[in-house]
Amino acid sequence: MLKPVDVVLFDFDGTLSWPDSNFAFGRYCFRRSLRPWLFLPLIGVCYVARFFNSGGMWWRQNMRRFITADMVKKFVPDFVREHRRNRFGWAADQVANERARGNMVLLITASPDYLISKLVRDLPFDAVICSKMNEKNPWKYDAGLCYGKAKVIAMDEWAVAHKYIPHVVRAYSDSKSDLPMMNIADEQVWIDSKTGMRR
Repeated sequence: MLKPVDVVLFDFDGTLSWPDSNFAFGRYCFRRSLRPWLFLPLIGVCYVARFFNSGGMWWRQNMRRFITADMVKKFVPDFVREHRRNRFGWAADQVANERARGNMVLLITASPDYLISKLVRDLPFDAVICSKMNEKNPWKYDAGLCYGKAKVIAMDEWAVAHKYIPHVVRAYSDSKSDLPMMNIADEQVWIDSKTGMRR
């Protein structure tokens, strides 16, 4: 039997923390390895492709083709310690407050699993839904990008798997790309990604 639940949704990058963790990790790798520099021509092509197909998967994956499983293993722990300092001061309290109200709290983000699972390990989310990356080739998406409409689909799949009927009471985001997620919420909380303040 399906159980009705009140749910609160949070985006991550630009909503709970800044700057974007995915791009920040790329810059982190550039500062610590020669390998990314060898991929600059490909990255340049990807930037051009981005303007012609903003929702494309090819450029999204190939822009990060320099990332290897060894780099993830070597760099992610220190990157996470550094990037956690960029979290907005209200984030942990707000996630806890939403749970204290009796809501289930979900993080839904396009960030890769090898980053986000560690970046929010200390926050009391009931579920963390993100982009699943290939373990051997972490620049590849294993199950597609958790972005835009895909966030709503991912939430629905989570609900079905747990036999829930979700009622989204509130959603937090900084980006118009999250409109599909925000539009299913009773209340939309828009965050200024640079300041962390509510718009």
